[in-house]
Amino acid sequence: MSRDLANEIEKLLGSSNTYIRKKAALCALRVIRKVPELTDHFVSKAKNLLADRNHGVLLTAITLVIEMVQADPTCLEEFRNAVPLLVRHLKALVTTGYSPEHDVSGITDPFLQVKVLRLLRLLGKGDAQASEIMNDILAQVATNTDGSKNVGNSILYETVLTVLEIEADSGLRVMAINILGKFLSNRDNNIRYVALNTLNKVVSIDTNAVQRHRNIILDCLRDGDISIRRRALELSYALINEGNVRILIRELLAFLEVADDEFKLGMTTQISLAAERFAPNKRWHIDTFLRVLKLAGNFVREEILSAFIRLVAHTPELHAYTASKLYTSLRADISQESLTLAATWVIGEYGDVLLEGGLVDEDQPKPISDVELVDLLVSVLDSPYANYLTRQFVLTALTKISSRPTTSAVQQERIQALLATYTTSPELEIQQRAVEFANLYNLGEIRAGVLERMPAPELKQTVIGVVSENKPVGSLQPSREDNLLGDDIPATPAPNGAAAAPVQSNHDLLAEIFGSSSTESAPSAAPAPAALAPKSTVNDILGLFDSPAPAAPFAAPAIAAAPSTFSLPQTQTPPPQAQSTAPRLTSYPAYDKNELKISLTPQTSAQRPGIVHVLARFQVTSNNPATGLSFQAAVPKSQQLQMLPMSSPDVHPGAVETQQMRVIAPAGANVRLRLRISYNLGGRQIQEQVDFSGFPPGLTGNAS
Repeated sequence: MSRDLANEIEKLLGSSNTYIRKKAALCALRVIRKVPELTDHFVSKAKNLLADRNHGVLLTAITLVIEMVQADPTCLEEFRNAVPLLVRHLKALVTTGYSPEHDVSGITDPFLQVKVLRLLRLLGKGDAQASEIMNDILAQVATNTDGSKNVGNSILYETVLTVLEIEADSGLRVMAINILGKFLSNRDNNIRYVALNTLNKVVSIDTNAVQRHRNIILDCLRDGDISIRRRALELSYALINEGNVRILIRELLAFLEVADDEFKLGMTTQISLAAERFAPNKRWHIDTFLRVLKLAGNFVREEILSAFIRLVAHTPELHAYTASKLYTSLRADISQESLTLAATWVIGEYGDVLLEGGLVDEDQPKPISDVELVDLLVSVLDSPYANYLTRQFVLTALTKISSRPTTSAVQQERIQALLATYTTSPELEIQQRAVEFANLYNLGEIRAGVLERMPAPELKQTVIGVVSENKPVGSLQPSREDNLLGDDIPATPAPNGAAAAPVQSNHDLLAEIFGSSSTESAPSAAPAPAALAPKSTVNDILGLFDSPAPAAPFAAPAIAAAPSTFSLPQTQTPPPQAQSTAPRLTSYPAYDKNELKISLTPQTSAQRPGIVHVLARFQVTSNNPATGLSFQAAVPKSQQLQMLPMSSPDVHPGAVETQQMRVIAPAGANVRLRLRISYNLGGRQIQEQVDFSGFPPGLTGNAS
């Protein structure tokens, strides 16, 4: 039909009736969208319509031409001759007086102005001559348009896009970027967003012009709108260079301290890469890395941690300083996994330097004993939140410390005895490592050679793929937008290869986590890389306490593990919990039947009464693995519960899987749990429900 009507539409484009010309142009527009090869039929008539004095006809004509040049770029040359005509139209619109027929908020026909600017953008792209013709009018529009209202801002925005797209002179480009800078001060979130988005695209064209607006861009990092913060963050990365690296990194570190978790992975990566590229000196580089590890150690890529280790190894003059800073940081906080790993590695390699030089202080060094050094590593090792990888690092570090001449015989014997306790560890790699280290004590000269300092690894530039806040790698904590209580809680990775699962809404969690029927068990809180099956709410165990729980468990996304860069095998590792000290805690059996044993280890903090962190440990007591394990819990209505995913839904013989929970209860209340356990063992599907009230009283503090 479009082909049949094309000739008739072409005739109507030349009608003396303005209304018919306008409708014919709209009809031609739709014909070209359906049949792009008919573009040639309308070129001549469209050029004539561009000279029309009626605003409605001119608006539809320009829309038609825009569609034609986009559908068939060969038409560009045909219409470039119309650039002077379009410039005259735009000049008339800008300089004309008050026209009540076309006035919108004091601006004459802003819709037509926007269309003219868009067509000029297409015609001026890649053509210096056409761009030269439109330079003056673009400067006039940018100067004379009132930006106090959205109507004017829309014209200014189109002007900026046109200037940045055509072959404009540098002065005009600076003017366009300055307009975007003014947009950043606007109270309208949409205007600030489009300004940041556009600056992100042009920062590579004229970085110096964008740098002038650096302060207001950094102010956008504190904006309440998350999308504006994200765009400002991306732009801040692009602005970093040798001259401003100290200022920008300082601002980014300040933002990292208060940033949402979803930003932290990308921020730690970008800050580290920028420091590696533009660091003014090694001391500043190391200080920046240390600050990143302390602020967001659970959100650091393994490539970045590896780069830090290489940096330390290649900076012997700062070994004492780095070891001292890491020792102090680890004593203050063991909740950051990457900080724990980095500190353990450095203390293991350069512990003798630390013991000889003491803690580096502003005034004078403070001596440190080998007892304190070993105590710190043992406290990390004994923490219920120490993961598989951390234990490997600590055992290696302790073994290296024992071989240094600065370590006393008493501490060497203590380390040797500690290693002996791990020779029967149910974790195969830990057991093998402990046995081998213990046997080294019988090999005098060989032991010294094996445990000497590692040679500095080859220095190379850190190469990272596309940095995404939504795709964490390694054993890192995921973002936690849906944290019901607004507090930070550690996350446990899903099995290797599990794709990042979307965080479910709070309203769906009750049905998703607790809504399995007796014949179909719900999947574990750490989903396997398969689609979740639909669930019934018939046997909702929350009803067992005669009231729904006030808070649903927290569903954190699973994380795909990446290979380790420290010559240690990667495994499923629950990150450490935020604790500055790690007292020895008692485990309480919650379930021990059908070849599965579950124990619960509570931990509390005097600074946060009423909050009880519970670590659940799962072990099989036979040679058969327990697969598809689903562990669900509910608390009385006066308490709140949050659960993190299991380290793995499959429990193999000799292995220990973990899952973390947090209970918030009134002061003085006893913590009670109702547990539902479902798993497959030797082809049998087992489902059990138990009540647990074995925790001692006083965990939640004393009632006032």
